Amino acid sequence: MSQGPAEAARSLEDWRSWVAAACSLLLALLFLVAGLWKLSDPFATEARMTQALIPKPLAMPVALLAGIGETWIGVLLLVPRWRRWGAWLAAAALVVFMAYFGIFYNQLRGADCSCFPWLKRVVGVEFFVSDALMLAAALLGAAWSARSTHWKQASMALGVIIVMALAVYGATLTQRGGVQAPEQIVVDGKPFALREGRVLLFFFDPECSHCFQSAKELATLDWNGARVVVVPTVNPQWATAFLRDTGLRAGVSFDVMKLRQTFRFTDPPYAVALEDGRVRKEFTFAGGEDAPAALRQLGWIR
Repeated sequence: MSQGPAEAARSLEDWRSWVAAACSLLLALLFLVAGLWKLSDPFATEARMTQALIPKPLAMPVALLAGIGETWIGVLLLVPRWRRWGAWLAAAALVVFMAYFGIFYNQLRGADCSCFPWLKRVVGVEFFVSDALMLAAALLGAAWSARSTHWKQASMALGVIIVMALAVYGATLTQRGGVQAPEQIVVDGKPFALREGRVLLFFFDPECSHCFQSAKELATLDWNGARVVVVPTVNPQWATAFLRDTGLRAGVSFDVMKLRQTFRFTDPPYAVALEDGRVRKEFTFAGGEDAPAALRQLGWIR
């Protein structure tokens, strides 16, 4: 028995609703994971933002904004009465994201976009294909979901996420302010006290051109009672050659795992200025960061 026009229209509407719900729930999972991951450690997210060419002064605001926005979009996509709003916002976020990486494609090609934890997404053709598929899912969710309502409750959800993000940021900031370096590491095969005087720890990858240039910059500085220790994160056998080629005079420590338990960062270059074991300043050597000026202000260089 064939369906009448009303039944056919209802069947088509039901099918579209199922497709919209499936697309929205998949996107909700992706956006929630990405957003909550960013908010769980705002300073690590800030470092990833600088590696994605966000200027250092804007890196933390962008990190918080991205985490809050992605988390809110995920929540909107989960709730049926807010789903269409969430889908449109997801589509807009994906367009902005793709446009940014398109503009800086030559500089970022081959780099990890740092979108999701445990998943390395390298900027390249496949990266844009996967984002285009997510954009298509967002547009289907926006087109075939029911009209969204209750904007006040949706705004309240955003407010809760903002409060949560700021609370985590404040707690992390307080915790980092109390970070104390390990009492001792091994430098050049001998015990080295980290809680005495001024010590600059410089973490690097010997094959990283950014690390190489940062080390060359540090090599030009006239240190004022500070000791420099370099820590290779990979390929420790090339540490001596790295120092020779950059001209940086420093001790070498291979205690990277021990130090990473205290100093949390993503990829090198990264440096931390310690005074009697306490963190005075951290450096990611991103664009817009003037490490020599900051060290001079601390009185560490002449």
